[in-house]
This record gives sequence, C-alpha cells and structure tokens, in this order.
Amino acid sequence: MNLHAAAEGQAPATSPRPPISWQDGFAALGPDFFTHLRPTPLPEPHWIATSTGTAELLGLDPQWLASDEALQALTGNAVLPGSHPLASVYSGHQFGVWAGQLGDGRAILLGETASGHEIQLKGAGRTPYSRMGDGRAVLRSSIREFLCSEAMHALGIPTTRALSLTGSPAPIRREEIETAAVVARVAPSFIRFGHFEHFAARDQIAPLRQLADYVIDHYYPECRTAEALAGNAYANFLQAVSERTARLLAHWQAVGFCHGVMNTDNMSILGLTIDYGPFQFLDAFNPGHICNHSDTQGRYAFNRQPQVAYWNLYCLGQALLPLIGEEELTIAALESYKQVFPQAYGALMLRKLGLPEDAPGTPPAEGRFAALVNPLLQLMADNAVDYTIFFSRLTDAVAAGAGAGTDLEPVRDLVLDREAFDRWAALYARHLAGTDAAAAAALMQESNPRFVLRNHLGEMAIRAAKAGDFAPVRQLLAVLQTPFAPHAEHAEWAGFPPDWASSIEISCSS
Repeated sequence: MNLHAAAEGQAPATSPRPPISWQDGFAALGPDFFTHLRPTPLPEPHWIATSTGTAELLGLDPQWLASDEALQALTGNAVLPGSHPLASVYSGHQFGVWAGQLGDGRAILLGETASGHEIQLKGAGRTPYSRMGDGRAVLRSSIREFLCSEAMHALGIPTTRALSLTGSPAPIRREEIETAAVVARVAPSFIRFGHFEHFAARDQIAPLRQLADYVIDHYYPECRTAEALAGNAYANFLQAVSERTARLLAHWQAVGFCHGVMNTDNMSILGLTIDYGPFQFLDAFNPGHICNHSDTQGRYAFNRQPQVAYWNLYCLGQALLPLIGEEELTIAALESYKQVFPQAYGALMLRKLGLPEDAPGTPPAEGRFAALVNPLLQLMADNAVDYTIFFSRLTDAVAAGAGAGTDLEPVRDLVLDREAFDRWAALYARHLAGTDAAAAAALMQESNPRFVLRNHLGEMAIRAAKAGDFAPVRQLLAVLQTPFAPHAEHAEWAGFPPDWASSIEISCSS
C-alpha cells in the first residue's frame, strides 16, 4: 500500500488494469507447434473500422478500442502486457497437391483471451513460414476479409470474426504497388486441418497426439465419453469435425457463397469459415461458377465445394489414422458427412421457401426438396437468375399474401422462361398451401438476406478507401451486420450488380 496516499486520505495508487486479460492456450503446446516472434511495425497507422459486436464478444472497453494504445497494438506496433505473440506451423494440400510445410506466413497470434477467444493479426509481417512472401496484407483484401467476417456472422454462418481494420501508407507490391493493412481477427481457435497433416506427414506421432488431445479437451470434450465408433475418442473427434464441416458447407451452398480456395490449410478444425481470400457471393446463379481467378482448373467451383470438403476431411482422416488405429473406424467417422450435409442443406433450402423441415401433414423433407428445390435451382441456372434477389422477392411476395401463380409477378419477372416458372410456381403454391402463411413469411424473412457482400459492393468500398474515404466501409459494415432488414436508405445495395461487376477479378495474390 502507498502509505503516503493513505495518510493524505487518497485512494492508494494501483497499476492500470490491462485492456485484455490473457490465458494459456495454444502456446501451452510448446515450441514444436510455433515460433515466438513480435509483429513487424508499420509506419503511420490509422483506423479504418472496428466491430462493436466483436469487441463486446471479447469484453473490450469501447473507449480503449478507440485509443492510440489499441491502434498500435492491433496494427502490430506494440505488444500488450501478457501477450506472447507467435506464428504456428502447419502443412497442407493446395489445389489438391501436397504442398509440404506451410504455416502462418503473415498472421501472428497475440494469444487467447480470458473469454476463450484467440486474437490474430493478419498482415503483421514476415514470419519463419512466409516462404517467399512479405508477410503483409494489402488494403484491398483486408477490407474484404474484415467486412465478410462480420457479414457471415450476421447471416448465422459459422465464421472467424474481425475486431478491427487498420491501415498504413507503407507500400506493398502485388500486381501493382498498394498500401498495407492489418485485420485483427478473432476465433475460439485458428487450428486447421493442416496442423494435423503437418505432424502426420513427418511421422511425429507424439505431437500429433498432443495436438489432437488439446483440441478434443478444449473444443470437443464430448468425444471422450461418446460410445459411438467403439468409444474411440479420435474417431469420434473426426466424426464431429465432419459433421460441423457438413453443416458449414450446407450454409455456404444455401446462401450462394463461394470460398474460392478450399485448401486443407484453409479448413478450420472447428467448422468455421476461415481465410477470406478470393471469395464471392453469387450474382446470377451459375452452379459451376469459379470465383478465384487463380483456379484455372475450376477445382473450387461453387458446385464442387461440398465434395471438396469431403476430400479435405479424408485428408484429415488420413492424418488422424495413426491415432484412431483402424482404417474401418476412420472411414466410418467420415461417413456422417454424407448424411449430415444433404439433411442440413435440404432444411436450409426449404426454410428459404418458407417450408419448415418437418411440418405436420406435409411430405417428408427429402421428397419436398426433390420436388421443389431441385427444379427451382435448375430453373434459376437455365435463366441466370440473380440468386439473392430471387429469394428476397419471393419473401416479399409471400409476406404480402401471395404465393400462387400470377401473384408472384415480381419474381416471375426475373425469369426469361415464364412457362417454366409458372409450372414451378404452381407446384410451390400447393406446398405452401399446407402451411401457415404468416409463419412461412417469418421463416423466409429470417432465412433470405436482402444484403450480401457482393464483389461490386466490396469494390465500391475499396475504391473509396484507396482515396482516403473510409465512410463507405463503415456504412457497408452497418448494413451487412443486419442483412435481413430493408435499409431503405441503401436500397440500391440490394439491387442488381452493375455491368462492370463481371469484370472484377479476385485471385490468391491478395
């Protein structure tokens, strides 16, 4: 105690409370898994945007988040008390080919907070795993990742979060000279399939087991006591990851989201959307759409994503096989993906049509999907119908008391083949007739977003930011955080993309 202060009747001096309380997490695994290093500072950092929702998740003081201390720490220019930054090592398959050792080449983990969330800085500088890279991220790609992380969360899709986006005038060379930016992203864990592949490929079974035990104990404790799969905790773990991944892919497909680069090192062990690079939300519905300009073979086309996810899970199963011990159990653990994905996807698509999965007196969900959803998707593909606008207009029509034939005129206007639409609409009306109209409308209103982060909206915000105006980034963030609301003041953002949107190229070079 400060006796002089006490004698004067003052409160004793205390050390200021650290803005973030840290706890042992991934770093407790030891040096086989990472390298400790500090982020590389950037000159003249400045705020671009912050997410109040993610700040609340972390229990951060809003005043601190607006401070210069936060700006410096979340840009990588200063290390907060108690933080011991690190970059982790992993390996993986890239575009279906074994790439060997990879790792956090431009992401540095600050640590795990007392609330159980890791904070990682993407674009924080070179690490031992950068290979030929510079360890930086550019403003363009960082805006896209920041916005989409929060947009996906608002859509109800499992994802990493974004706390802040900061920028710097530091020049970064890509196809052209751009400026630097740093995204502070947040997740319970950033562990990927590739972390397990790394140790399995080197026949390092002890650290492989240590990693699996850590993930099971922290994130999948139920796998220790589950009786399925002969009570094998590692097989149960693989099955749980398979099921989470299946549900994630169902969400992607239902909302029309293309990830663009589903390498095994970009697959979260927690079933989160991670690593927002060359992603895209569909404009005109094209099942074979390729959003990644670097994907010359179309491996990660929209309609291939569910199968690619299973292929990636198979790679994870191979990595875990030394722990599971039996190939039959490993295969059995993967089988659940084939049941969970179609069930989850079917339920989501029926919800988009206002049809609860198991409504009394209705045909089984599987039959309704085959009868309604498959023909609808074919109709949309044949007519290049805008995916988001179709379901948004359908929602409005049902909410207004429509749902049969010519009452769906605003929706019908989207389809060139009117006769084909009328046939589908008549079938839809029969299915809708067996439901409560108000309940159907409510289900659709919470399932069909009006606003998604289309490429041209991201490009609009990027162009403004490059000119020094960050208001569009923040305005777009506010809209994307409530994507089901009308936002009349920004109604044009829910409209058709401009002609120039088709010329936007997104690649792995960001």
